[in-house]
Amino acid sequence: MALKELISTIAQALVDEPDAVEVAEIDGEHHALIELKVAKGDIGKVIGKEGRTAQSMRTLLSAASTKLGRRVHLDIVD
Repeated sequence: MALKELISTIAQALVDEPDAVEVAEIDGEHHALIELKVAKGDIGKVIGKEGRTAQSMRTLLSAASTKLGRRVHLDIVD
């Protein structure tokens, strides 16, 4: 659950409409998927120029999940 909260906190800090941020975690056997949904106008802020912001979020998520002994993937959903 801490990984879900990490992504939620980062996304809420980046967007103009923090109330519209939705984070869902889908568990698998050896890995998990975290889906991030934001308001239509805020998608660009979460992705960033050339995807740098999204890649940075994935890097932080990967580091945190490795410490917990899991693999986690981040999907940004329209």
